[in-house]
Amino acid sequence: MPELLTNPRAERVAAARRLAKRASRGKERRFLAEGPQAVREAVAHRPGSVREVFATPEAAARHGELLDAARAAGAPVRLASQEVVDAICQTVTPQGVVAVCAFLDAEFEQVLASRPKLVAVLAHVRDPGNAGTVLRCADAAGADAVVLTDASVDPYNPKAVRASVGSLFHLPVVVGVPVERAVAELRAAGVRVVAADGCGDRDLDQELDEGALAAPTAWVFGNEAWGLPEETRALADAVVKVPIHGLAESLNLATAAAVCLYASARAQR
Repeated sequence: MPELLTNPRAERVAAARRLAKRASRGKERRFLAEGPQAVREAVAHRPGSVREVFATPEAAARHGELLDAARAAGAPVRLASQEVVDAICQTVTPQGVVAVCAFLDAEFEQVLASRPKLVAVLAHVRDPGNAGTVLRCADAAGADAVVLTDASVDPYNPKAVRASVGSLFHLPVVVGVPVERAVAELRAAGVRVVAADGCGDRDLDQELDEGALAAPTAWVFGNEAWGLPEETRALADAVVKVPIHGLAESLNLATAAAVCLYASARAQR
């Protein structure tokens, strides 16, 4: 029977807990994946990234196949008390399983070389929950990559990882590229760059009616509160708004991103 970790102040536990802070994540190039769903996707799609798994005895009994798969991938599995798992996780009610994973950063050059047809670019996105949700939407819409510019939130923030619901492990995620470089190099790779903004001079219906979205497209999404700055909108080939047919003042970032990405997915198929 494996030894049960019961001391929340043990160094191994403290090292994992420190990954809640961006500075520690950057130094160690590791992050936390909380909950059985996130750990399952990590093991299934990026097994080499999983460095260590902590699980309560109760969670181990419920998710035996998951922990067996983690062991098969070479990740040590530590049985831990609920107090220890609570100390590591950032959620109010942890689900008994948490993994330490290595950063997954994709190289922008490799994404460009793959001739992507659909890319989501997060420029000035600061809320980790929104960033994770947009990443999940991009994954669901079949996007080829997500790019987070240097002015955007860390995708390895625990809230962003949870909001992605495992999608972080499914598609290439590029981190820290200046928006000017991202736009210029996407365009050079034959990708049309479209800024999503409520002040756009075109709307999504026009784009669809004219067949513009059938071309390889990168959607640029901006800050939750104030959208995209003028200098970023000026970089794009088009600035497009989602039409509001009712009385709503606007759509939130994740909803607008889902609508735009699915419009491209349908046009390209």
